[in-house]
Amino acid sequence: MKTKMILTGIIMVALFTLPVSQVKSQPSGKQVVERVYHSPSGDDMKSNLSMTLINARGEQRVRELRQFMKTTSEVEKKIMFFLSPPDVRNTSFMNFSYADGRDDDQWIYLPALQRVRRISSDSKSDYFMGSDFTYDDLGDRHPDEDRHTLTGEETLDGHACYIVESRPRDSNYMYSKTVTWVMKDRYLGLKREFYDQNGKLLKTLKVSEFEKINGFWTILETEMHNNQRNHRTIMRLSNIQYNTGISDNQFTERSMSRGL
Repeated sequence: MKTKMILTGIIMVALFTLPVSQVKSQPSGKQVVERVYHSPSGDDMKSNLSMTLINARGEQRVRELRQFMKTTSEVEKKIMFFLSPPDVRNTSFMNFSYADGRDDDQWIYLPALQRVRRISSDSKSDYFMGSDFTYDDLGDRHPDEDRHTLTGEETLDGHACYIVESRPRDSNYMYSKTVTWVMKDRYLGLKREFYDQNGKLLKTLKVSEFEKINGFWTILETEMHNNQRNHRTIMRLSNIQYNTGISDNQFTERSMSRGL
């Protein structure tokens, strides 16, 4: 399975990573997306995550998290814990993405309520903890849920990219389409645009820093800009460790409520 960025999320990784490969002919849009989806990400990964929220006046709020991920052939599990500031400390979020295309399962633990709440399908368009990422953005979208078209090529930040337009098969989906710029040589996504149900540009996701760590291309910093409300969220990963043998017990509702 692919790893999700955001966030991936939650959260910000993998939505855009692919192994380096030699492509003899130009791939189709679907082939590009499928390679992204099935890119290797190691058996597990843990890291620190900094989330900076910036409003239209330039005022900033910074949140620090710790996140964990574990991948098998059937499911990709992610969990994150808020460490600071005090008003969000001990909040946790968990996401299960399935290789067979089932909808993601998501849960959030709110310490004020002292209970774990399952995120319903109707709530996945809500914004996560005041950020510019929806709950759905933090999950893992299966390639078969969209129709993908290779619409062109463009050089972005000095990198030759394929441009892939993805339109949902479900007309009620929160985005009418997304457009993604994927580097040809590394198959690393550098930019993604999200369009609302009226076809207007809603958000732009940009990758500003990436690095190869333990053989895996890893996105270190991204910015999600909500173009319509002029609000931004910057995600920064640090202290990244792959294949440390994370236990399945880390990904439970009990773990969410217990915290770190």
